[in-house]
Amino acid sequence: MRAAPSLRGCVCLLLAPILDLARGYLTVSIEPLPPVVAGDAVTLKCNFKTDGRMREIVWYRVTEGGTIKQKIFTFDAMFSTNYSHMENYRKREDLVYQSTVRLPEVRISDNGPYECHVGIYDRATREKVVLASGNIFLNVMAPPTSIEVVAADSSATFSRYQAQNFTLVCIVSGGKPAPMVYFKRDGESIDAVLLPEPPAASPGPLPDSRPFRSLLHRDLDDTKVHKSLSLLDAENRGRRPYTERPSRSLTPDPSLGLQPTPENIPETVVSREFPRWVHSADPVYFLRHSHTPGSDGTVEVRALLTWTLNPQIDNEALFSCEVKHPALSMPMQAEVTLVAPKGPKIMMTPSRARVGDTVRILVHGFQNEVFPEPMFTWTRVGSHLLDGSPKFHGKELVLERVPAELNGSLYRCTAQNPLGSTDTHTRLIVFENPNIPRGTEASNGSTSGPAGVRLTLVLALTVILELT
Repeated sequence: MRAAPSLRGCVCLLLAPILDLARGYLTVSIEPLPPVVAGDAVTLKCNFKTDGRMREIVWYRVTEGGTIKQKIFTFDAMFSTNYSHMENYRKREDLVYQSTVRLPEVRISDNGPYECHVGIYDRATREKVVLASGNIFLNVMAPPTSIEVVAADSSATFSRYQAQNFTLVCIVSGGKPAPMVYFKRDGESIDAVLLPEPPAASPGPLPDSRPFRSLLHRDLDDTKVHKSLSLLDAENRGRRPYTERPSRSLTPDPSLGLQPTPENIPETVVSREFPRWVHSADPVYFLRHSHTPGSDGTVEVRALLTWTLNPQIDNEALFSCEVKHPALSMPMQAEVTLVAPKGPKIMMTPSRARVGDTVRILVHGFQNEVFPEPMFTWTRVGSHLLDGSPKFHGKELVLERVPAELNGSLYRCTAQNPLGSTDTHTRLIVFENPNIPRGTEASNGSTSGPAGVRLTLVLALTVILELT
């Protein structure tokens, strides 16, 4: 009676190999893959070993964190003649199979886990299927698609008497994973102080250098402001400039003789006067990175390089932003040269302005390549602009319905960026308009001559008749 349990144990041990033989043998594994680059062809390989009769092979792409499985390939042995018959159950024979799925041009959206499911018939009964599976994570890399270097403070002005911080921003988009971004100056790597990344990066407006205001600040030096506009020597001699109260006389019609054009004053003054605090010591650079994930899995990286600007040594300095990424065979690069504006080119339309015309004065270039983009300020020497404002900010100055009073007016355009400032001038010549009788134009371009007087008399007579 006591030997019965041990006898049952021996019987179970003897039957286990038989049951395993009847059930069948199946192992599944997927060959590992290194990270692949978007656009390459990728082949997923599923290897499985079995001694049973194959039923099916199914490939899945797993999305939504594993909650959704998308079937991408199916092999059903019931509808195929390419399989082995293993009818001899007593003979154990292991066969190795391989199922492959090829993605001809892999995309970033193909990134994620994949599963290979294999089923064989149970050797004990054809109504049951033995299943096994393997999985792999396909890591798809993408090189950056764009790189750009801009100035954070696009509207910063030039200051002779106070040090100011300057920030270059390198924007790198389209990379996966995030690339490594660094700066060079004149071909030499910049040893910068790394600052912590802000808590949350946003793809909104470019951050300016105000968080770095504590880097260096200098009080005003006692360097005096010097006027550099020789056209205004009349003011120094105690005389009021003739453009303050322009004459109402008009230039004769050009059809009577020569063809005069608006006078362009060629003198251009570049402001390069620096106070004593400007020194030639190597600046301290500060570098900060921000990462913004995109909806497609890529990351936008912004690298901000900030230092205290020294126009004497930073003018015409070459700064380059370089990017390293595992999907790139060589670094990606963008360059900018810091240059102060010099020699603005002024264009006036129409070239022969008449009373009542709309005149446009535009800066359409410089003698050199300027970076960062300068800020433009228009003023009228000795008086206000046509609309009564003292100045106008913009690349183009528009004077609508110019009156005769603007004849001979001198306009100054100041172009400046953090590296320097320059002034240029142009004179407006207003010709007679045959469509407007002389003496009938008002300061706002409207007419108030005999026609207006006649209209007033008619209205007065009408009122008298009504009263009588």
